[in-house]
Amino acid sequence: MPSIQSQHADDDARFSFGENWREFLHHIDDQRIEIAEKALESLLGKLRLDGLTFLDIGSGSGLSSLAARRLGARVHSFDYDPQSVACTLALRDRYCPGDAQWAVEQGSILDPTYLAKLGRFDIVYSWGVLHHTGAMYEAIARASQLVSQDGLFAFALYRKTRLCWLWTLEKRWYTNASKGAQHRARLLYVAAMRLAFLVLRRDFKAYVSEYRSNRGMSYIHDVHDWMGGYPYESIRPEDVAQDMKRLRFEHVRSKTQPYSTGLFGSGCDEYVYRWADGI
Repeated sequence: MPSIQSQHADDDARFSFGENWREFLHHIDDQRIEIAEKALESLLGKLRLDGLTFLDIGSGSGLSSLAARRLGARVHSFDYDPQSVACTLALRDRYCPGDAQWAVEQGSILDPTYLAKLGRFDIVYSWGVLHHTGAMYEAIARASQLVSQDGLFAFALYRKTRLCWLWTLEKRWYTNASKGAQHRARLLYVAAMRLAFLVLRRDFKAYVSEYRSNRGMSYIHDVHDWMGGYPYESIRPEDVAQDMKRLRFEHVRSKTQPYSTGLFGSGCDEYVYRWADGI
């Protein structure tokens, strides 16, 4: 196991994503995997990844890594959270036992010593991770340095909303709250969302039942992930564009939402950039 430096945020105030992913593993099936594959194809604009190297920064449950591997990529997954690493290993061993083309390690995107050992990759992927490091801009810059010439950097970051300051306070409280308090907070959140759907005459039950169409994810696990995802930072698309230009990347595609209140959360904007030295 490689040695890693601590992330910039205090570990005592860090949400345990691995616990959530460990429970989510029981819900992963062929349908969720197929949905994850299609989501990755759509994001990258590629139907297959044969012959390409794929780095999954913050692999979590390992679902995206599995999707990339099934699409033909040689995959390297790493995560800061030891329980998330265990989840990714468990998923690999379940679907790709003994696969020498899929490496899984513990590591930190903020640890230059660890990153120096990785080399560069055709695709560097990090969905909803870099904004949880406590040093988002540094994490973006370090991740970008792992992209090979003409390679793709695909990532998702929380979009900026008017209530980001409030969610920051909520997440820090939730991360340090008891299991019982967290459970009650989730019930309150879901009840409030259900009421909002009723007012807007939308079908909440259908929304939850169809939630897996969002990259194969689970509504209730995402609620826990959202409410506890601390450290927490967010960013506007124009700031992403400016930062990526500074890092010498050109825009390929993105999927963003307009600035809003963020009453039930900010959600993630998706970005794909290509490294083109000399632009």
